[in-house]
Amino acid sequence: MMKLIERDEAATRLDELLADAIAGRGRLALVTGTVATGKSELLAALAERSMEQGALAVTATGSADERALPLALLSQLFHDAPLVAEDRQRAMELLLEGTRATLPGADQGEGRLDAQIIHGLCTVLLELAERCPLALLIDDAQHADRESLICLSYLVRRSRSARILVVFTRSTFGIDTESSWHTELVRPGNGARIDLGPLTGAGVRRYLEAHAGVEVAERFADHWHELSGGNPVLIEGLLSDFRRVATETGREPDEGFVGDGFGSALMSCLYRGDERLLEVIRGIAVLDDADPENLNRLIGLDAPRVAQAVRALTTAGVLGMRSFRHPAACAAVLNDVRQDRRSELHRRAAVLAYGRGASPRVVAEHLVNATGVQETWAFTVLEDAARQALREGRVEAAVRYLKLAWKVCAEDQARLRIMATLVRAEWRINPSTSADYLPELSGALQKGVLRGSDAIVLIKALLWHGQFREAEHVLGRLVAPGGEMDADTAAELAVARPWLRCTYAPVAAHLPTVTANVSTVSESRRLAAARALAMAISTSPGPDLSETLERILRGSRLDEMSLDTVESALLALTYSGHADKAAGWCDLFVEEAYTRRAPSRQARLAVVRAEVALRMGALPTTFRYARTALEIMPPASWGVAIGHPLSLLINAAVAMGEFDDVREWLDQPVPAAMFETRYGLHYLQARGRYSLATEHPNLALRDFLRCGDLMTAWGADAPGLVAWRSDAAEAYLRMDRPSQARKLVETHLEKCTGQMTRARGVALRLLAATEQMRHRPMLLRQSADLLQRSGDQYELARTLADLAQAYLAVGESRRAGAIGQRARALADSCAAVPLIRALGLDDDEEFGVPAEALAPEDPAVALSDAERRVAALAAVGYTNREIAEKLYITTSTVEQHLTRTYRKLNVKRRGDLPTNLDASLIPTT
Repeated sequence: MMKLIERDEAATRLDELLADAIAGRGRLALVTGTVATGKSELLAALAERSMEQGALAVTATGSADERALPLALLSQLFHDAPLVAEDRQRAMELLLEGTRATLPGADQGEGRLDAQIIHGLCTVLLELAERCPLALLIDDAQHADRESLICLSYLVRRSRSARILVVFTRSTFGIDTESSWHTELVRPGNGARIDLGPLTGAGVRRYLEAHAGVEVAERFADHWHELSGGNPVLIEGLLSDFRRVATETGREPDEGFVGDGFGSALMSCLYRGDERLLEVIRGIAVLDDADPENLNRLIGLDAPRVAQAVRALTTAGVLGMRSFRHPAACAAVLNDVRQDRRSELHRRAAVLAYGRGASPRVVAEHLVNATGVQETWAFTVLEDAARQALREGRVEAAVRYLKLAWKVCAEDQARLRIMATLVRAEWRINPSTSADYLPELSGALQKGVLRGSDAIVLIKALLWHGQFREAEHVLGRLVAPGGEMDADTAAELAVARPWLRCTYAPVAAHLPTVTANVSTVSESRRLAAARALAMAISTSPGPDLSETLERILRGSRLDEMSLDTVESALLALTYSGHADKAAGWCDLFVEEAYTRRAPSRQARLAVVRAEVALRMGALPTTFRYARTALEIMPPASWGVAIGHPLSLLINAAVAMGEFDDVREWLDQPVPAAMFETRYGLHYLQARGRYSLATEHPNLALRDFLRCGDLMTAWGADAPGLVAWRSDAAEAYLRMDRPSQARKLVETHLEKCTGQMTRARGVALRLLAATEQMRHRPMLLRQSADLLQRSGDQYELARTLADLAQAYLAVGESRRAGAIGQRARALADSCAAVPLIRALGLDDDEEFGVPAEALAPEDPAVALSDAERRVAALAAVGYTNREIAEKLYITTSTVEQHLTRTYRKLNVKRRGDLPTNLDASLIPTT
């Protein structure tokens, strides 16, 4: 039997005692061990060998339910023994007489068993042993009734020369398992005490090899031995979990997997012990502590017995080093406790933890799992624990603490403070949940008891949910009847003002005028970031703006109040033409948001990352981040901000040709109030681009012009936010109205600063489309240069496609083919299917150049840096003079570099130069 692994020595010792008994030397064995160590299996195997040796095996099993029934165990032996009719009759009469004599209320005195009855019962067994060697096998003797043990003790003392082997098994898994009845029986020469321990690591390996194969044993034996402590029942539970997962998923789970099978096996072990053992393990699960003194106070069991229980649980493999070996074990124990009992234990644990000065987090965890919390100190502990949790990024825990604090608080002002904090916390998980608190917070503000940052939280929540009129009303209530505003509210409003103007411009017009000093570093950063964002979308940002923003980001972390700072700074970098710089910072904060497990922050930062990716032409990346944002936080939770992630999905999908998806997203209902926000501008632009791509330029133009009207009215008419003039110009070109397109593009270029290389590059491409064909290459080369510097691969591909067509139109077919190949490569890297089709990806002679005549993929290996700079510009059509001016060298030097380049690349003229040279070394000024 596999449960007899590592039991060979014990089996051999029992065989020796059996042989002695058969030879007429009565023997006794006491087999002890914790739960599931194979005691019963060892006894069953001994019964089989006894019969093989010609002995008679008679068995009985102790039961906790029969412990109070006199002679119950002995009665099992006599019923199992093959007695002749006369002996059976005598034994039954003695058992009946003994039972009556010891039952409560008996005439001869409660609890007394007459010596004659004991002698008579033992005589029946001794006479049976004279006819045939007898093996009396008693399992679970710890549950045996007292009277049966008295009789068996009597029998053992009188069987020294009888052919009798008496074997008891007794579990040490419990409290007060040591008793004195067997102490005098197991003596040297008369018997043996055999202790069975859990399986060793080698034993677990042998067990798994036999039950699951060598490969599973190699992978899991060591880890499962650690999880189970060598307890075979727990190993079976782990093995059942392994088999279930393998069957359901078709693959083996990893080493760390622990499922319900393990928990069920653990509870089956625990229910083999007594009730006090269960109380101890439940106390340990609640306290996460096995200290006997603390458990004594929690469950009312004295410390020595608690210590004994802890030893028993550790020996059984349930505990390891005074704690659970795996969280699943703790969860299984707690799930088995009735809800009312578990709540009461947590309430007691909270009182104990508070009394011994435990951290607010520990006390709060007990409080939120308790019921009927009435302690006066509970509110303060819960509030402190919530603040700590928010600082550490444990938002879900903070919400639990705050909700309970709100329930137990009796002071109105404190309840409002908790509610406002709760709005902030739940906002980091799901902003839609804040709607439930808005009416009460609004009422509190009208009463004049909600001020400072709490009032601003209310305003932001109202705006997010599109309740603009309510937000305007709240703004009007911020000023006291005397025309003054308290200092805290003024400071918060001063910090929030530029952000509100950037995002909710119509509502920002209702902001009261305030003058306040910003007193903290965090507020200063938030104010600086919001002002930078306002500058990026309303005026022409200066060249040092990116340095300021990066300095803000360098000092920021996603703590309780900093997401607005980080988001504003990242968007300001992006809108001002520095998407390449924003990308690295954004990745850093996205990772931090995931680490802090704040879904709302993850979603909002994913949107920013998608915006950055879109402006770098990384269409699949844009799509992935925007979709992730909507998976983390569903559309219903976005409020008016839904326009931003939807616009990113639409823009990316349009450029990639996924029009079916776009139609589905455009059918997604959006709040009407969204079009009064910055998010609505992005949505209008995306919807217009879809109309343009589906040959509806009139519809597209309507959206672009509406976007322009709103931006102009709001004072946010910066090309970096939404380039509506470029988009409208493209619509006019589709409608064959180049003069209107040119006028818009020229105005757009006037508004672009030197930092906006992407916006200028796109505009120059469109401006070229309004020129005569012979003038287009020059503008398109300038556009390509700017877009190369901006990092936008998709817009660069569009410009190169137009440049190839322009060269083809003026008769430079070879140059057109080389540039067209570069455009196709870029379009393919962006997954821009419509552009790929327009470029004729499957036709290698689209621009009149055979594929085999094109330059190799990396022709610049032999070129110096200087030669590569010159060749990269010459390849896209710059003249020698233009190259000289751009690189600050003489025309003669350009000619020398080109001569050496022609020789190294084995080409004869400028038109033969490849366009896939690395131009990253070209100066950006």
